[in-house]
Amino acid sequence: MQFKSFDELSIQDNFIFEKVMREKSICKELLERVLEISIRDIAYIETEKTMESGLDEKGIRLDVYVNDERGTVYNIEMQTYKNMPELIKRSRFYHSAIDHYSMETGADYMTLNDCFVIFICTFPIFSGKRHKYTYTKKCTEELGRELEDGLTTIFLSTKAQMNDVSELLQNFLDYVDGRPPVDGLVQQMDEIVHVVKQSKEWRGEYMKLEMDRKKYWREGKDEGMLEAIIGMLREKLSVEMIARITNMSVEQVIQIGKEHALL
Repeated sequence: MQFKSFDELSIQDNFIFEKVMREKSICKELLERVLEISIRDIAYIETEKTMESGLDEKGIRLDVYVNDERGTVYNIEMQTYKNMPELIKRSRFYHSAIDHYSMETGADYMTLNDCFVIFICTFPIFSGKRHKYTYTKKCTEELGRELEDGLTTIFLSTKAQMNDVSELLQNFLDYVDGRPPVDGLVQQMDEIVHVVKQSKEWRGEYMKLEMDRKKYWREGKDEGMLEAIIGMLREKLSVEMIARITNMSVEQVIQIGKEHALL
């Protein structure tokens, strides 16, 4: 499994995208562009590292998870993994997990708020022609009749052929696709991306996440830890920071650095 170095990250990567979306005004305006509505205010829903779904003990992490003044819930994230069948099933699971998390034990079902799951895909989706596909539940027998259960899934693509979205949303999708920012919102996004890329703290946080992923994907936790430490040394993180991230001693980190000619 290949992992990007911190310097290779861009707005397409959820680590960066989540940091950008933590700026409230940016997150709010992006949702308005996607949904073509006006939102008075949003609030971040703070969850644990993983949201327990209650379904076969599987949990999920929602990096951008907010609601508006009406209680509508929004989850929005980047997708670079080109597996649409898996992504479609994941959207179903996300809706189920969010409902389970939101509903207090014994609460009436009518307390469930409307929920939008939004995926921003960096590749062509479905027919490959549209930038935006919105899905709700509709009746098969009576066309035009909707179930109105409050669940909506939106797939956005940065790769498409049609002129099917607003100019403002197109500006955002073009920026994600690697083009220069052309309006105020995407310029603000780009500025935050540069701030994140200059932060030693966030570099360390990303390296810790990379270490955890390597430990998950590789057989043998020791090998994953060693490769992560070598990667952090190559990224020029201080041995003190690496020691804090890995729960190792400074002396152990220095020894690894010397053994691999990095110190």
